[in-house]
Amino acid sequence: MKTTTEKKHIRVTFNAPAVLIFAIICLAALILSFLTGGLSTRVLFSTFRSSWTNPLTYIRMFTHVFGHSGWDHLFGNMSFILLLGPILEEKYGTKKIVWIMALTALVTGIVHCFFMPDYGLCGASGIVFAFILLISFTSFKEGELPVTVILVALIYIGKQVYEGIAVHDNISNLAHIIGGMVGAIVGYQWNKK
Repeated sequence: MKTTTEKKHIRVTFNAPAVLIFAIICLAALILSFLTGGLSTRVLFSTFRSSWTNPLTYIRMFTHVFGHSGWDHLFGNMSFILLLGPILEEKYGTKKIVWIMALTALVTGIVHCFFMPDYGLCGASGIVFAFILLISFTSFKEGELPVTVILVALIYIGKQVYEGIAVHDNISNLAHIIGGMVGAIVGYQWNKK
Protein backbone atom coordinates (compact mmCIF):
# COMPACT_ATOMS: atom_id res chain seq x y z
CA MET A 1 0.00 0.00 0.00
CA LYS A 2 1.39 3.36 -1.04
CA THR A 3 1.02 6.40 1.07
CA THR A 4 1.56 9.86 -0.23
CA THR A 5 2.63 12.61 1.97
CA GLU A 6 1.50 15.99 0.90
CA LYS A 7 3.46 18.93 2.07
CA LYS A 8 1.28 21.66 3.37
CA HIS A 9 2.64 25.10 2.74
CA ILE A 10 1.95 27.95 5.05
CA ARG A 11 1.29 31.23 3.34
CA VAL A 12 1.84 34.55 5.01
CA THR A 13 -1.06 36.84 4.15
CA PHE A 14 -1.58 40.57 4.42
CA ASN A 15 -4.91 39.92 6.13
CA ALA A 16 -5.88 43.39 7.36
CA PRO A 17 -4.39 46.02 5.05
CA ALA A 18 -5.79 49.09 6.84
CA VAL A 19 -4.59 47.96 10.24
CA LEU A 20 -1.19 46.74 9.02
CA ILE A 21 -0.49 49.89 6.99
CA PHE A 22 -1.54 52.00 9.98
CA ALA A 23 0.91 50.09 12.23
CA ILE A 24 3.71 50.47 9.67
CA ILE A 25 3.11 54.24 9.42
CA CYS A 26 3.16 54.53 13.24
CA LEU A 27 6.45 52.61 13.38
CA ALA A 28 7.95 54.81 10.63
CA ALA A 29 6.76 57.97 12.42
CA LEU A 30 8.45 56.87 15.65
CA ILE A 31 11.71 56.02 13.87
CA LEU A 32 11.57 59.40 12.11
CA SER A 33 10.99 61.07 15.46
CA PHE A 34 14.16 59.48 16.85
CA LEU A 35 16.11 60.52 13.76
CA THR A 36 14.91 64.14 14.00
CA GLY A 37 15.21 64.47 17.77
CA GLY A 38 11.43 64.66 18.15
CA LEU A 39 10.98 67.47 15.63
CA SER A 40 8.85 65.39 13.23
CA THR A 41 6.49 64.43 16.05
CA ARG A 42 6.11 68.05 17.15
CA VAL A 43 5.56 69.31 13.59
CA LEU A 44 3.59 66.47 11.97
CA PHE A 45 2.51 63.80 14.44
CA SER A 46 0.94 65.69 17.32
CA THR A 47 -1.91 68.15 17.49
CA PHE A 48 -2.24 71.25 19.60
CA ARG A 49 -3.99 74.57 19.35
CA SER A 50 -2.33 76.58 16.63
CA SER A 51 -3.38 79.17 14.09
CA TRP A 52 -6.32 78.12 11.92
CA THR A 53 -4.55 79.81 9.00
CA ASN A 54 -1.69 77.29 9.25
CA PRO A 55 -2.37 74.38 6.84
CA LEU A 56 -0.49 72.01 9.19
CA THR A 57 -3.19 72.55 11.82
CA TYR A 58 -5.65 70.67 9.61
CA ILE A 59 -3.18 67.95 8.62
CA ARG A 60 -2.24 67.32 12.26
CA MET A 61 -5.92 66.76 13.11
CA PHE A 62 -5.48 63.45 11.29
CA THR A 63 -1.77 62.66 11.60
CA HIS A 64 -1.46 62.96 15.39
CA VAL A 65 -2.59 59.32 15.69
CA PHE A 66 0.62 58.17 13.98
CA GLY A 67 2.93 59.83 16.52
CA HIS A 68 3.98 58.12 19.75
CA SER A 69 6.17 59.30 22.61
CA GLY A 70 8.31 56.15 22.67
CA TRP A 71 8.45 52.39 22.21
CA ASP A 72 6.23 51.60 25.22
CA HIS A 73 3.55 53.99 23.99
CA LEU A 74 3.70 52.52 20.48
CA PHE A 75 3.72 48.87 21.63
CA GLY A 76 0.84 49.46 24.03
CA ASN A 77 -1.37 50.93 21.32
CA MET A 78 -0.30 48.51 18.58
CA SER A 79 -1.01 45.50 20.83
CA PHE A 80 -4.68 46.43 20.91
CA ILE A 81 -4.89 47.66 17.33
CA LEU A 82 -3.25 44.52 15.91
CA LEU A 83 -5.44 42.32 18.11
CA LEU A 84 -8.81 43.98 17.52
CA GLY A 85 -8.28 45.62 14.12
CA PRO A 86 -8.15 42.48 11.94
CA ILE A 87 -11.38 41.16 13.48
CA LEU A 88 -13.10 44.48 12.85
CA GLU A 89 -11.64 44.81 9.36
CA GLU A 90 -12.87 41.33 8.46
CA LYS A 91 -16.37 42.12 9.75
CA TYR A 92 -16.78 45.67 8.39
CA GLY A 93 -14.28 45.87 5.52
CA THR A 94 -11.16 47.93 4.93
CA LYS A 95 -12.93 51.14 3.84
CA LYS A 96 -15.04 51.32 6.99
CA ILE A 97 -12.03 50.72 9.22
CA VAL A 98 -10.06 53.47 7.48
CA TRP A 99 -13.13 55.70 7.87
CA ILE A 100 -13.47 55.05 11.62
CA MET A 101 -9.75 55.60 12.18
CA ALA A 102 -9.90 58.93 10.30
CA LEU A 103 -13.12 59.98 12.05
CA THR A 104 -11.66 59.14 15.48
CA ALA A 105 -8.47 61.05 14.68
CA LEU A 106 -10.43 64.11 13.54
CA VAL A 107 -12.89 64.15 16.44
CA THR A 108 -10.24 63.58 19.13
CA GLY A 109 -8.00 66.19 17.49
CA ILE A 110 -10.73 68.85 17.37
CA VAL A 111 -11.97 68.18 20.91
CA HIS A 112 -8.42 68.22 22.24
CA CYS A 113 -7.60 71.55 20.58
CA PHE A 114 -10.67 73.20 22.09
CA PHE A 115 -10.64 71.67 25.58
CA MET A 116 -6.92 71.10 26.24
CA PRO A 117 -5.20 73.89 24.29
CA ASP A 118 -2.07 73.98 26.44
CA TYR A 119 -1.09 70.35 25.78
CA GLY A 120 -0.07 68.45 22.67
CA LEU A 121 -1.75 65.18 21.76
CA CYS A 122 -0.13 62.26 19.97
CA GLY A 123 -0.81 58.56 19.77
CA ALA A 124 -3.45 56.11 18.66
CA SER A 125 -5.15 55.65 22.04
CA GLY A 126 -8.39 57.19 20.78
CA ILE A 127 -8.46 54.61 17.98
CA VAL A 128 -7.73 51.84 20.51
CA PHE A 129 -10.74 52.88 22.57
CA ALA A 130 -12.91 53.25 19.45
CA PHE A 131 -11.95 49.68 18.50
CA ILE A 132 -12.63 48.37 22.02
CA LEU A 133 -16.15 49.80 22.04
CA LEU A 134 -16.76 48.94 18.39
CA ILE A 135 -15.83 45.29 18.89
CA SER A 136 -18.21 45.02 21.82
CA PHE A 137 -21.04 45.69 19.34
CA THR A 138 -20.16 42.77 17.03
CA SER A 139 -22.98 40.59 18.41
CA PHE A 140 -25.41 43.48 18.87
CA LYS A 141 -28.99 43.09 17.63
CA GLU A 142 -31.46 45.95 17.34
CA GLY A 143 -33.69 46.22 20.37
CA GLU A 144 -31.09 44.61 22.63
CA LEU A 145 -28.24 45.98 24.68
CA PRO A 146 -25.72 43.24 25.44
CA VAL A 147 -24.33 43.16 28.98
CA THR A 148 -20.83 43.01 27.46
CA VAL A 149 -21.33 46.45 25.88
CA ILE A 150 -22.42 47.89 29.23
CA LEU A 151 -19.48 46.29 31.05
CA VAL A 152 -16.92 47.39 28.46
CA ALA A 153 -18.25 50.94 28.59
CA LEU A 154 -18.24 50.99 32.40
CA ILE A 155 -14.78 49.47 32.71
CA TYR A 156 -12.92 51.32 29.97
CA ILE A 157 -14.71 54.66 29.86
CA GLY A 158 -15.35 54.72 33.62
CA LYS A 159 -11.66 54.13 34.30
CA GLN A 160 -10.73 57.01 31.99
CA VAL A 161 -13.17 59.38 33.68
CA TYR A 162 -11.79 58.41 37.10
CA GLU A 163 -8.16 58.77 35.98
CA GLY A 164 -8.92 62.08 34.27
CA ILE A 165 -10.17 63.45 37.60
CA ALA A 166 -7.94 61.69 40.13
CA VAL A 167 -4.65 60.96 38.35
CA HIS A 168 -2.41 63.68 37.01
CA ASP A 169 -0.15 62.14 34.39
CA ASN A 170 0.80 62.74 30.79
CA ILE A 171 -2.05 60.63 29.38
CA SER A 172 -4.98 62.17 27.53
CA ASN A 173 -7.97 60.50 29.12
CA LEU A 174 -10.16 62.85 27.09
CA ALA A 175 -8.90 61.28 23.84
CA HIS A 176 -9.67 57.82 25.26
CA ILE A 177 -13.19 58.84 26.25
CA ILE A 178 -13.90 60.55 22.91
CA GLY A 179 -12.47 57.59 20.97
CA GLY A 180 -14.65 55.21 22.97
CA MET A 181 -17.71 57.36 22.30
CA VAL A 182 -16.97 57.39 18.56
CA GLY A 183 -16.59 53.58 18.60
CA ALA A 184 -19.84 53.13 20.55
CA ILE A 185 -21.88 55.45 18.33
CA VAL A 186 -20.52 53.97 15.10
CA GLY A 187 -20.82 50.43 16.46
CA TYR A 188 -24.47 51.03 17.30
CA GLN A 189 -25.17 52.57 13.87
CA TRP A 190 -23.40 49.83 11.91
CA ASN A 191 -25.07 47.00 13.82
CA LYS A 192 -28.61 48.21 14.44
CA LYS A 193 -30.00 46.73 11.22
